[in-house]
Amino acid sequence: MSGGAGASIAQAPPAATINVGLQPSFVVSPVPHPHPHEYIAVIATDEGLIMRPHAPGLQHPESHVRVSWGKAPKVEELQGDAGGSSVDWTSSVVIYGIVGILGLFNASYLLVITARSHVGCLFDENHAVYSVKTVCAIPLVKDRAKHALDTIATRNIAHHRSSLITSSGSAGLAPPREELYDGPRVRFADDNDVKIMAPMADNGFEFQRGERPSSPTSSGASTPTSSESLAGSPVAKAIADRMSFWTRLSQRKADTSTPANHGSGVASAEGRQSLDSIVNSTRGEPEAVIDTILAATAPPPESTEDRRSELEDRVVRDCIREYIKGCMYFAYHFDLTRSLQHKHEQFLKSHTQEKLLAELDALPKSHSVGPLDSTIDPLVEPFSALPLWRRVNRQFWWNEWLSKPFIDVGLHSYVLPIVQGHFQISSFELPPNSHMSGDDVISPVDYIIASRRSRYRAGLRYQRRGVDDEAHVANFVETETIMRVQRNAISNIFSFVQIRGSVPLFWSQSGYNIKPPPVLSPERTSYQNMDAMRRHFQRTTPVYGPHASSPDTIVNLAEQTGKESALTSAYKSYVNRMEDKDVRYCEYDFHHETRGMKYENISKLINYLERTFESQGYFWVSNHMLLSKQKGVLRVNCIDCLDRTNVVQSAFARYVLNMQLGAVGLAVEPQSGRSEIDKVFNDVWANNGDAISRAYAGTSALKGDFTRTGKRDLGGLLNDGVNSLARMYSATFSDWFCQAVIDFMLGYRTISVFSEFLLKLQSTDPRELIRLSRIRAEAIATSVSCILDEGETLLSGWTVFAPEKLNNKFSDKFEEKVLLLSTRALYIVSYDYTLEKVEAYTRIPLRIVTKITKGAYILSPLEEASRDPIQNAGFSVTWLNTDLVSSRVSSYSYRNSPADVSLAHDHPTSSPTTGDTKSTTTQIRGGAKDVANRLSRMMSTASTSKSTASANPAQSGDTSFAAFKVLPVDPARVRNGSTIGYAEPADDLTGATTCKEVVDLITDAIKRACRDMGSVVNDNFIFEEDIVSISVSEAERMTSIYAKMEYGVKRLLWLGR
Repeated sequence: MSGGAGASIAQAPPAATINVGLQPSFVVSPVPHPHPHEYIAVIATDEGLIMRPHAPGLQHPESHVRVSWGKAPKVEELQGDAGGSSVDWTSSVVIYGIVGILGLFNASYLLVITARSHVGCLFDENHAVYSVKTVCAIPLVKDRAKHALDTIATRNIAHHRSSLITSSGSAGLAPPREELYDGPRVRFADDNDVKIMAPMADNGFEFQRGERPSSPTSSGASTPTSSESLAGSPVAKAIADRMSFWTRLSQRKADTSTPANHGSGVASAEGRQSLDSIVNSTRGEPEAVIDTILAATAPPPESTEDRRSELEDRVVRDCIREYIKGCMYFAYHFDLTRSLQHKHEQFLKSHTQEKLLAELDALPKSHSVGPLDSTIDPLVEPFSALPLWRRVNRQFWWNEWLSKPFIDVGLHSYVLPIVQGHFQISSFELPPNSHMSGDDVISPVDYIIASRRSRYRAGLRYQRRGVDDEAHVANFVETETIMRVQRNAISNIFSFVQIRGSVPLFWSQSGYNIKPPPVLSPERTSYQNMDAMRRHFQRTTPVYGPHASSPDTIVNLAEQTGKESALTSAYKSYVNRMEDKDVRYCEYDFHHETRGMKYENISKLINYLERTFESQGYFWVSNHMLLSKQKGVLRVNCIDCLDRTNVVQSAFARYVLNMQLGAVGLAVEPQSGRSEIDKVFNDVWANNGDAISRAYAGTSALKGDFTRTGKRDLGGLLNDGVNSLARMYSATFSDWFCQAVIDFMLGYRTISVFSEFLLKLQSTDPRELIRLSRIRAEAIATSVSCILDEGETLLSGWTVFAPEKLNNKFSDKFEEKVLLLSTRALYIVSYDYTLEKVEAYTRIPLRIVTKITKGAYILSPLEEASRDPIQNAGFSVTWLNTDLVSSRVSSYSYRNSPADVSLAHDHPTSSPTTGDTKSTTTQIRGGAKDVANRLSRMMSTASTSKSTASANPAQSGDTSFAAFKVLPVDPARVRNGSTIGYAEPADDLTGATTCKEVVDLITDAIKRACRDMGSVVNDNFIFEEDIVSISVSEAERMTSIYAKMEYGVKRLLWLGR
């Protein structure tokens, strides 16, 4: 394994390495690579955090890892065990794995797993599965890191977890046994019998021996059985906790320097006061009352450092919360991200590749490739010589971006892939039936569910819907059920895979209602919807097989009438028009068919799809002999792909389970009451629905009482109502910031997403940024083709934010304009993003440009991000009013008069142009409605109050000017190693990380072009002065009471915790 070079505190000399010309992440040892370290010792030193493996019997590890202190930490592998006098390993803390490194404003944080739950083993102890129980953030700042490690050690002792402090440096890394320690006695929790997806809170419930709770309650919402009281439901408690802001005010924490303390999720209520007391104690006008309330509930931090610390604390806390929801899983020794059949197919592929290389004599002579054996291993790990992270399916690897610092330096054993979804391992006894003989020996049946949720188009319910431009859909989940049946020493292993995913069209849904209607995106054309859907199925069909095993396998459960009908009809229409022989469509209006709580009617759908089940089949290995493969897949969806989808998928899985048992002569005969199979099966699928629902909607699944008990009752209906209210609250208030955190931790957005959030209190879909970037590039290209004369060379083109009219710096109306710089002139273009055509433009010859002013361009006073002169910058260009200036307007006639020009400009030029128009009417390619509005929402929020006299300076008769505010910059737009990225079309802006830097690049380019044209360009040609700068008094005057109230309440609800 190749590591980084640098000053080392290790005593042993560095081992010799061979330079193979590859990046460390691609360098793998010639023997099967070790799995990720199960225990890692961590200690803080003067140079940084030091880590090394902690394993029984490992006396002196060959190497250790150092993560340096600082905002941009350096990760490197150093030789030796760092056992010198400066490192006391007896004070180290042992963790279960590394999530990754989170880089923020003031510091970076190492996220580590400090507690885990043992879900169970996939048939043997080498295939153990764990869920993430607790994650802690260790700041990469020396003093704060030591405090965080002390806190972790203290918590481990208090919760009977092992901090695994070795008794002496000479003893080396001893096994984690309690009797080896002289200090506090700690040991690993004996949790081998824990088989639930998340740790259970101590809620006082008692369960009979052998039974599991209905659902992990740590999520704050679960589905009670019919016998449980709704008043005691965790859902009701969750609603009360979440709505507590109406009677209690948020209090800013006095110290936000130790994010490592996050994870308990318990907020202190000390020092909070009621809204009533503030209202009653405040006298005067309503505006004074509102100001007092906002000052008490959402006070602005005193300094930039405080502002960043507050935001950083919230980001770390929410990032940790995503990992401890109870739906994150990992394994040290095998790949969790692929189904059994997929692994088998990969194994065959790898053997074919090796056989071909052997025939070409491209393998070492010591490496021989024999013929495939007729027996197969159902748990085979293909490409086992590669590190675990190189083998996983990246679609389901949630911490890939956070792990990148360790991947880049080849620290394979410190990279632990984590999967979001649900894994549960259960077993049940088969009841005797007439087909069994007295000599039959039948072991308990192992029943396992493995749901893997995609990280592509990841996010929360109303934030991510439908498909994106990369043909990824929201809430895509692959669910595999695995069953092992052992009869008379013959082992039969079955696997069956289903998938769910949002309707693969461009659509959205507002969260400001309990049941808002889904709306097809008006800015998307029919061609774009068809293309995205086709590419989506072209991606899934090769992986899962045809979606068209006779007769149908796309199962749409959405309503065919009412609010959902528009989306349902569009889905059906596009599938039929696609005419793909591998894709068929089936409608089943779940709510209509099961109205009156008649959920037994789902059997009608199963009967209709009976031939589909028979033709698809399932993966079956009997005594290491492959008997069948699954051919095709069922793709089930409703609107959320949560509640209805989980109920129907569980019904499909139960039908297939009966088929599989029947295949080995163990068909289950009808029984009275609920059998053990019913209890285990229903519990597994109810927990699966709860886990997926918590990840996507923030609460447990609706209709969980039917999935869990097989019947629907009033208690379940009431619980669903409470869960629906909780979902509406999350969608309205909580999800906006959480979505920004998810995009950031997955590597889709940079840290600037939080500045954008503070400005607009919402963030932009990263793939929408890609689309808008393409729209801007097309706008520039269209403008060039319509405006520039033949032979005129374009130097650069930009899109900028500007007042609608010239000679204005502050206006009621702003628009996004195209600015073209050629070797001869500067063009200011008004572009219609809906029709994709040039509306009007003004041509300013470079020789008459007299001055460029650059500086702060501040339009909104509400938030720090909108007042920052570095990120709110612009420039103005001043020119002489001469006959050389020309303006034109695009029209559908040959008229091009001063009256037309005045529509887009403050006043006509001194010599208006008449005659044939230069601009052309471009082809309308279905450019979207509201695209211009969506682009404008990407900008800083401008005040819409009336322009003041100071914002419109008196115009000089000799000169005119145009003011431009540059668009927000996302540093490192194309993120190295990220799966998506977007870039400005202008190459000359590459490397700019702030709006001020963009202004400098643009103004320097205009200055050079003017000099090349022979203009007089002196030292004062570019003058630095604020374009628009709002003082505190002006901000108070310009901002209405309603704007302040709206922003303050949003900040309280979305940021105040």
